[in-house]
Amino acid sequence: MSTRTAPPHGAPCWLDLSTTDEAASRRFYTGLFGWQANEPAAEFGGYSTFERGGAPVAGMMPATGADATDAWGVYLASDDAAGTLDAAAGNGGTVVSSAMQVADLGTMGLVTDPDGALIGVWQPERHQGFLEYAVDGAPGWFELHTDRYDDVLGFYRTVFGWHTATEADTPQFRYTTMRDGDEQLAGVMDGSGTPDADKGWSIYFAADDVDATAARAVELGATIVRPAEDTPYGRLAVLDDPNDARFKLAGPNNG
Repeated sequence: MSTRTAPPHGAPCWLDLSTTDEAASRRFYTGLFGWQANEPAAEFGGYSTFERGGAPVAGMMPATGADATDAWGVYLASDDAAGTLDAAAGNGGTVVSSAMQVADLGTMGLVTDPDGALIGVWQPERHQGFLEYAVDGAPGWFELHTDRYDDVLGFYRTVFGWHTATEADTPQFRYTTMRDGDEQLAGVMDGSGTPDADKGWSIYFAADDVDATAARAVELGATIVRPAEDTPYGRLAVLDDPNDARFKLAGPNNG
């Protein structure tokens, strides 16, 4: 388990679910992780939040439009959201949503990186994001699969001030982590040789028992995309929730 009082600049700090069926998503995630769901806030376009143990853990908003789909999104912390958006535009990214003050909670924006992966920018004020992670039922890991590995790494280093470490660099597997001191907070994988990989940002939720959590998810209407398996990085599983929003589970190996 890890806790913090505020997210470091550039670190994943928040996640939210865009959903076409808020009631179904609320039932699923409260049933799966034991989260508590707050009522939607009309002043924020129907945005609502989940809590874990009384602390904010994730958000949810209605997906609208003819092409609306369900998906989880990731936000990176910024000390200066407007400056980060300008830097993104000047380093191969695209600004999707300009910096916008959200009451006294903070300032947000949206950009895409040079490979088109969408990422939120959050400058915290009263709302610091999730402060507990890598514990059962909380965010556990954030990972980007990209076809433009070198370009994208340069983008996150420059725009978000990432300090990185190369974990693997072979033709079969290239992987870099974003670090805060010795702590790993996110990963980037070269997906150019794996056409079936989930391109873009993925969210892993921590689970003390990945198999039991995956089984419970299926009982609640989820679909197994990749069954739980032991790996050098822990026991991992990939699922789609009842509305096809993809998420992943990570926990201790069984061996």
